[in-house]
Amino acid sequence: MTAVSVTTNAPVAIPRGIATVLFDLDGTLTDPKVGITASIRHAMAELGRPLAASADLDWCIGPPLIDSFARLLDGDRDLAARGVAAYRARYGVVGLYENEVYPGIPDLLDALVADGRRLVLATSKPRVFAERILEHFDLARRFAAIHGSELDGTRVHKTDLLPWILEREAIDPTTAVMVGDREHDALGARAAGLATIGVAWGYGRPDELVRAGAARIATDVAELADLLGVADRFAVK
Repeated sequence: MTAVSVTTNAPVAIPRGIATVLFDLDGTLTDPKVGITASIRHAMAELGRPLAASADLDWCIGPPLIDSFARLLDGDRDLAARGVAAYRARYGVVGLYENEVYPGIPDLLDALVADGRRLVLATSKPRVFAERILEHFDLARRFAAIHGSELDGTRVHKTDLLPWILEREAIDPTTAVMVGDREHDALGARAAGLATIGVAWGYGRPDELVRAGAARIATDVAELADLLGVADRFAVK
């Protein structure tokens, strides 16, 4: 019998000199679980397809929203689009603020900026929501650029978004790294020729990130600071 092998995306090596750090938002900088899951439940109820109170929706945090609704709605993309609209009606008013910044993240961002690094947000979330979230939690001032998808679905997949960001911001992939918590971050980074550092405190599993091509996994923010070369500055905090 021929053995079946599991294909693993070989990781892009983390560069020695990191000039630019691209960050995912949900599950990486902030914990958005309450706002996202409550808004999904609201939308499903609006569609007449209420979810059981016990339904696990953690898997919906990170992937493009339209894909999550399609999965919840048995592949019906038209109904999924209606779900996204119902979701945004709640999320855009309430849900985006039902969110918490992970401990240590503001200090890490400050350490990176103090060390001369350029910070860029790269999220599948619509840019208009991402900007409001970063402003609300006083994170926006640390970022040189904030990028996400558009409300019409443009660049909702990281494999489209990250190459576009690199071209728009003139980022050299050999001096940059992507930080995120889901396989989508690592796969998008590979499409752009970027190294990925996965984070273990979000909503993806370490094995998911490794299979997708993450070079390293940070178990906590202090370890991420070390991998990014700012452990000394971060330790001062």
